[in-house]
Amino acid sequence: TDRQGNEIGISHGRFVPLLESSDRDLRRKVFQSYYRSFDQYKNTVAAIFAANLKKELFYTKARHYASSMEAHLSQNNIPTAVYDQLIEAVHDALPEMYRYVRLRRKMLGVKELHMYDVYTPLVSGEHANISFDEAMAIVSRGLAPLGESYIRLLNEGMHGGWIDRYENKGKRSGAYSCGAYIHPYVLLNYHNDLDSEFTLAHEMGHAMHSYLSNTHQKPLYAGYRIFVAEVASTCNEALLMQYLLKNTTDSKERAVLINHFLEQFKGTLYRQTMFAEFELEINERAAKGESLTASALCGIYRKLNEDYFGPDMEIDDNIALEWARIPHFYYDYYVYQYATGFSAAIALSDKILNEGEPAVRRYLNFLCSGC
Repeated sequence: TDRQGNEIGISHGRFVPLLESSDRDLRRKVFQSYYRSFDQYKNTVAAIFAANLKKELFYTKARHYASSMEAHLSQNNIPTAVYDQLIEAVHDALPEMYRYVRLRRKMLGVKELHMYDVYTPLVSGEHANISFDEAMAIVSRGLAPLGESYIRLLNEGMHGGWIDRYENKGKRSGAYSCGAYIHPYVLLNYHNDLDSEFTLAHEMGHAMHSYLSNTHQKPLYAGYRIFVAEVASTCNEALLMQYLLKNTTDSKERAVLINHFLEQFKGTLYRQTMFAEFELEINERAAKGESLTASALCGIYRKLNEDYFGPDMEIDDNIALEWARIPHFYYDYYVYQYATGFSAAIALSDKILNEGEPAVRRYLNFLCSGC
């Protein structure tokens, strides 16, 4: 129940939006109630989870791979060193994460920062109301460093019927880009806010990647892997962010933008790498024949949260059950690609802004290369 005594239903889809509430007591109750449900079924979920790991171990041995990680990364010709180096690099950067946790605790004005405090915005108040036409114009200006030909095609797509813009009855949630050969189709649920503006830039990054690869490659070679897919979308977001930060004169708007950027690093680089490290450890334990009970999985997951959030975060007992609610753990060595894609996108956007035309040419060649 909220402050007014209204009962609020909690679902998987509503969990994170409810944790964004400014009502801290509501956040705490939502957090505890949600994980209480998982706690009732943790042994069943752990048994299913462990069975999936055993299945992967069987196929790994049957196909003579050294490890389940090698088996899954080999599908995209990715050396296992990439996975290990990602974890190592993020471990080296954990002091920055701890700094972010201290900043969050300070800006929220709380004595103790809890796991139910990590989603609520650091900057409160009304945010900009951005119409779809405004968003298209801003995205076009923000991506101008990619050159005239890219912007011309981008505008043709945004104004030329590629996008299903608004939420509608029966329409699926979220956002998506489908790289059809006629032209890409982009599904949005646009809500006139900053997140929606960045989502437009993100999905058009996918659309442009698909269009350019489809145009320059034969069908056999046009499709690209997830390992590179998020690079094109996130690079657009990074360029847009740098444009907005450079051009804003309003201190509150700047704070909102910095908050958005920090949340990307926290959610995409650190959190997904923590997921990747959890996945690596549980697969290694399964390979050794260790029993992965609910208690064991909770212990591993809690320790990782302690390592990644640092000493200024109160690690609530319930967070140890978070592994039970993450569907990507059944995709097998999938989540690390979010972090590598984000890292590559930040590096490429930096080169585009600082090197100019040579870096743009290399980047557009990448977008044209398909698989």
